[in-house]
Amino acid sequence: MASDLVLYTNPMSRGRTARWMLEEVGAPYEAVVLDYASSMKGLEYLAINPMGKVPAIVHRGKVVTEVAAICAYLADAFPEAGLAPPPAERADYYRWLFFAAGPVEQAFTNKSLGVTPTDQQKRMVGYGCFEQTIDALEAAVSATHYVTGDTFTAADVYVGAQIGFMLQFGMLEPRPAFVAYWNRVSARDAFKRAAAVDDALIAAAQEATAEG
Repeated sequence: MASDLVLYTNPMSRGRTARWMLEEVGAPYEAVVLDYASSMKGLEYLAINPMGKVPAIVHRGKVVTEVAAICAYLADAFPEAGLAPPPAERADYYRWLFFAAGPVEQAFTNKSLGVTPTDQQKRMVGYGCFEQTIDALEAAVSATHYVTGDTFTAADVYVGAQIGFMLQFGMLEPRPAFVAYWNRVSARDAFKRAAAVDDALIAAAQEATAEG
């Protein structure tokens, strides 16, 4: 690739979060849009991500997959963007970034699949129960302006994207704290730029399908 920074994505995927993070970083990048039916499972992409899923980034020849990891990596790779707190102040940053990537992700996946742990199973699963996880998430986004305090960070990209997605599709109760937090983070110019690009890609694909 000619670019030092490449995003592999699909506009109807978690790649939207990675693009948002890239727009926050402000570094030039190349986007390679893959489709679910063919190129995402093709040998060329499987050499980058054997899971055959997007997003992935390649930065100076190094591959990073998993959205939370991509957000954290980009914040460190481009410190001038100010998207990671100083190392001594990263407790909340790491805590809520990985809380969203772990318990929140697990809780909503199980809920969407109709899986409800029994009282005994709650001791085994990382999130305990859905209700407890959502209450903890609400506390995280209502305690301060952003999840680490008054400053927006890469953790807000990931947490915010999850909340926005779940609100959009009715997967999350629209509690005032969730709605207010989402309104704050989605008002950012970087989010608007990223969403505009991906929405345009979706519209173009839909138009091509209709014409075909």
